[in-house]
Amino acid sequence: MIERVERLAFFGTPDFALPTLQALVSAGRAPLVVVTQPDRPSGRGQRVQAPVVARWAREQGIEVWQPLRVRDQEAVERVRALQLDLIVVAAFGQIFPRALLEAPRLGCVNVHASLLPRHRGAAPVQAALLAGDEETGVSIMRMEEGLDTGPVLLQGRTRIAGHETAGELLPRLAHLGAALMLEALAGLEAGTLVETPQPSEGVTYAPRVTREQGRVDWTRPAAAVSRQLRAFTPWPGASAELAAAPIKLLAGQPLAESSGEPAGSLLGMRNGALAVACGEGTVFGVERLQRPGRRALLPEELLRGERLGADARFS
Repeated sequence: MIERVERLAFFGTPDFALPTLQALVSAGRAPLVVVTQPDRPSGRGQRVQAPVVARWAREQGIEVWQPLRVRDQEAVERVRALQLDLIVVAAFGQIFPRALLEAPRLGCVNVHASLLPRHRGAAPVQAALLAGDEETGVSIMRMEEGLDTGPVLLQGRTRIAGHETAGELLPRLAHLGAALMLEALAGLEAGTLVETPQPSEGVTYAPRVTREQGRVDWTRPAAAVSRQLRAFTPWPGASAELAAAPIKLLAGQPLAESSGEPAGSLLGMRNGALAVACGEGTVFGVERLQRPGRRALLPEELLRGERLGADARFS
């Protein structure tokens, strides 16, 4: 056994990080400081906003730091001065230098939203959905200089529902990760944790998502279009053009039929979904759409309102 882990710092930024911070506070393990990314423009109006983690921490009276770069010597020295036992990390968004990794007595542990070594990197949830994985989970890992290469302390698994989007899966994994982190801290204090090195087999990478990745390629099979829509909902969204004007696909699924029409062709309505020809003779059913700046529509509402010509198609 080791002495109780009391002097903590928490590093995290987006919604995914918040449940872990909240779990620490609820368990009587409130961090001395919360370190998060600087305020940035957000939302449709691009108003400058503090990260959700920063806002919640301040409401609890916890000190918040927002360094531009944690690699800077000033940031590292500020952390060293706290004489920490441990740094807990959840989706912070910057790479730690060796000096920061070694600053706490017990190092740094991270909540990563995949079953490592699969999907190392910035967007593991989107990568799991794009790959069609049937299962995913959370890994609590000890951090080292490599990209998500450190030994795994704990893992939790969960099935991916066939309809689940990134926006729905991320909160589930965030709460799973929060519970696992508390379990890991208890195990660390009890000396019962086993650090398992990651195998060299099965490594995949999940790079940061770009806006361009949401662009739908109708020449791909309907199942691939479905995975893309689920992976990139809510951001950046699955985007296309219909009748030469931009549109977003908000919901849909592959249909159990085939077509010999060119990819992107409209095939008519099927039980409330707009059937669209895809690659390899497959068909995708679009269930909800949205033009920029307009409200979301059912396909029949869109068709009724726009009176699309016979040659209209997705591209």
